[in-house]
Amino acid sequence: MARLPPVAWLQAFEAAGRTLSFTRAGEELAVTQSAISQRIRMLEARLGQDLFIRHARSLTLTEAGRAWLPSVQDAFDRLAHGTAEVFGPEPDAPVTIRATPAIQQFWLAPRLQSFHRQQPETPLRVVTGVWADDFIGEDVDLEIRYGAGDWPHLVQQSLGTDALTPVCAPALAATLTAPSALTGHTLLHTAGFTVGWPDWLDAAGLSEMPARHLWCDTQSMTLRLAAQGCGIALAHRGLVGDPQILVAPFELACPARQQFVLTRPERRSLRPPAERFWNHLLATID
Repeated sequence: MARLPPVAWLQAFEAAGRTLSFTRAGEELAVTQSAISQRIRMLEARLGQDLFIRHARSLTLTEAGRAWLPSVQDAFDRLAHGTAEVFGPEPDAPVTIRATPAIQQFWLAPRLQSFHRQQPETPLRVVTGVWADDFIGEDVDLEIRYGAGDWPHLVQQSLGTDALTPVCAPALAATLTAPSALTGHTLLHTAGFTVGWPDWLDAAGLSEMPARHLWCDTQSMTLRLAAQGCGIALAHRGLVGDPQILVAPFELACPARQQFVLTRPERRSLRPPAERFWNHLLATID
């Protein structure tokens, strides 16, 4: 394998090729325009081909330069992603946790508030993730996922087993004296859950019950509609919070086949503030 040119030369080429300016490349890399020009000349000498056509007041890439630039940029991108995967965000970056909107609103918010009261000097950042993804490409320290826990290369801590039960607005709940009272009401479904209304109705002996149906692809939307009196959602008990917003009118609940799991990359050590937040979340589990 041919020996690679020095990284400083490659940085100069990438910046100059992207900006088509030795001056702007120098400003970006905090060196002089002449330093960029010298590095490019040495790189061209090493490669045995010109990378730029020098005009009086501008630059253009040669055919070889245009062909090589994407490879150099891809190499720097892969290096940045690999560094983030192993070492995580910058030491002084906010502690970042990713979760679905429903988990953020009904489970994470009060725990984040209590942590912030205890350690107000620790910057926190919450980002949204609807479907499970990896940790590459984002400065994410922790993530709460929902599933069976079949995620390789992640440290995983269950947030406890859960069950699903009907929830609705308090005024509507006052009229539901028994499960059979759901007849004719709108049932709010969340797409993608392995346990849903058919399971709960079957457990209640109401599998043939006539009802209206409305489907959403996020649980946060079904819970929002339920809070507005639009119907009855099937929700995890762990996400039922303020009784002034949502009420569970029945005791009957179906065990969930999946669970909420706090995760982090296996290859990456947590920064001290992220580790404190991780431990704080685990301490709140009943």
